[in-house]
Amino acid sequence: MPELPEVESICRSLEPIILGETVTDLLVYNDKLRWPVMADISSKAKGLTIKQIVRRAKYLLMVGEEGALIWHFGMSGSLRVASSGEERRRHDHIELLFGDGVVLRFYDPRRFGSLHWGGRDPFSHSLLANLGVEPLSAQFTGSYLAAHCAQTTVSIKGLLLKAAVVVGVGNIYASEALFRAGVNPSRSACSLSSDEIERVCEAVRAVLAQAIQSGGTTLRDYVNGKGEPGSFKDCLLVYGKDGEPCSACSAKICRSVISNRSSFFCPHCQPPPLRSL
Repeated sequence: MPELPEVESICRSLEPIILGETVTDLLVYNDKLRWPVMADISSKAKGLTIKQIVRRAKYLLMVGEEGALIWHFGMSGSLRVASSGEERRRHDHIELLFGDGVVLRFYDPRRFGSLHWGGRDPFSHSLLANLGVEPLSAQFTGSYLAAHCAQTTVSIKGLLLKAAVVVGVGNIYASEALFRAGVNPSRSACSLSSDEIERVCEAVRAVLAQAIQSGGTTLRDYVNGKGEPGSFKDCLLVYGKDGEPCSACSAKICRSVISNRSSFFCPHCQPPPLRSL
């Protein structure tokens, strides 16, 4: 699933291509995505000049004066520039045409992605209005996270996956960040010390920044707007490595299911929580 680094990489790859360009048409070949594509979105999008391409959480926004196109990539979606004369693929569900001849195609085999229209204030859209803070923003601090940790017995891994608290971290990056912080993913958030919480914040920021620099993580389908895969897979230390030796101590990496997601950790570097007698 494209997480924050992947969506940010798509934004950055598309910006030099479509920023300042005007939409001449929007063609919907299959409107049955996670949410049905609104019937009049083509008429709303025509004539939209892209003034900004921004990311909010895992959403990509193409913003103009009249409104914005809001994209979500679900589990297998991608938005990329089509080559000249390239035939439309089976799962190219939406096509966005620009005045300079550029064509963007939204490809989504599993159809969990979506496209929405945002008004003049697209960040007030119902999908965006109640999201938590951006993990790379100044608002994501140890004190902010500590306040949320103190209010819940949910695992720290589960808390990092809550979009109402912090957006876009995702399963891969939460596992990697908690390894770097030396915190077991199953620890109750309320059991963490202030020092541990600070380490988690720093690790989340560091992992996401490195992943963005690497263009995201391609495990299966993900490519950026130019059709290029991300290379952060080569930097993963624990995710998907159960049974392999830890890079720090050589203990075997373990896998467990936390918040219905596979979690990976080193039992030596990330000691499990103590069991009460």
